[in-house]
Amino acid sequence: MIASPRFKPHAHRGLHARIAAMPDHPYVDALVIGAGAAGLCIARALALAGLDVAVLESERAPGQHTSSRNSEVIHAGFYYPSDSLKAQLCVRGSQLLYEYCAGRGITTRRCGKLVVTDNADGIDRLHALLEQGISNGVTGLTLVTTDQLRQQVPGIMATTALHSPATGIIDSHAYLACLQQDIRDRGGIIACGARFLHADRDAHRFRVSFTDDEGDQVIMAARLVNAAGLFASEVARNIDGLPAAAIPETRWAKGNYFSLAGRPPCQTLVYPLPERHGLGIHLTLDTTGSARFGPDVVWTERVDYRADEHRRAVFAAAVARYFPGIDPARLQPAWAGIRPKAFQGGAPVNDFVIQGPTENGVPGLVQLFGIESPGLTASLAIGERCAALLEGTA
Repeated sequence: MIASPRFKPHAHRGLHARIAAMPDHPYVDALVIGAGAAGLCIARALALAGLDVAVLESERAPGQHTSSRNSEVIHAGFYYPSDSLKAQLCVRGSQLLYEYCAGRGITTRRCGKLVVTDNADGIDRLHALLEQGISNGVTGLTLVTTDQLRQQVPGIMATTALHSPATGIIDSHAYLACLQQDIRDRGGIIACGARFLHADRDAHRFRVSFTDDEGDQVIMAARLVNAAGLFASEVARNIDGLPAAAIPETRWAKGNYFSLAGRPPCQTLVYPLPERHGLGIHLTLDTTGSARFGPDVVWTERVDYRADEHRRAVFAAAVARYFPGIDPARLQPAWAGIRPKAFQGGAPVNDFVIQGPTENGVPGLVQLFGIESPGLTASLAIGERCAALLEGTA
């Protein structure tokens, strides 16, 4: 099982003190729902802009869902169409994230990534990814020949690879902890164990109700951000003034991870070509050098972070496609994550959905849906964009 994020639950006396001090109209400049990486980065950006910010998080600590249960990869941004939010925010976010981590002493490793194939059709797709990456502004991408590939990764069953030297890994738990501190250093409040209930808006502000250990509470906010991740569609349905057609459906894609006992086959990330709903079961490393494979895609309707032992055969077959020498007995079920997938009209959106007041028709409201991979990489850029949307400069 993945280690729990290194956070201690925080009492949110700050928010209750605000409510107690202003019993008639407790107020903040901006209220963010959800304390995953995206929500924290948005709150940080707003706090840095001088706003009085509060964050509501239903769990007992921030980052308990998608943000802390993923491959911890800093993506370069070559998978996505150039006009997509994923491309724009991933490329920008990668630069910001490396700079932020360097300044805060957060562990990252530019271990690079190889996207591999063993057939002619796959080579054509690698060329397409290379061209897409160049179009997106990703630097350093090269195609690797068979001899070069096998020198770099002995025992790999592949003929060609796309090498991305800018791809890396991050200690996501340390990152989330630093974001929290940034918010608090600017006077912001992070209220954990506080579940959003409902919001409505008058001419000037939102009236937001939530519940916590002390019962139902109400706070006013000039700006409201729905960054609830897995639960963003549910939150949106409880904000007055939003037509149902403007709320994407959020479906949950569970991704299992299997750890690899013993020495990793290499010290770089190795990916197959992307699949319809994900990047394929890939070899990734953590900052200690341990290796794991994942994630797969299993649609689910419940939150369950236990790795499914019954997926072992699927993982063994996926690994054998490009690492045939790895004994399947070395694969051990580790943990799982769940990614929010946005659907509109029954079809996958395949991009981040970030609605500002112009898109959703509600002044002061920003909503995010489908913030899956590369959401961790893009998180600081997402914060920039949402702050600009609220200030009318995006």
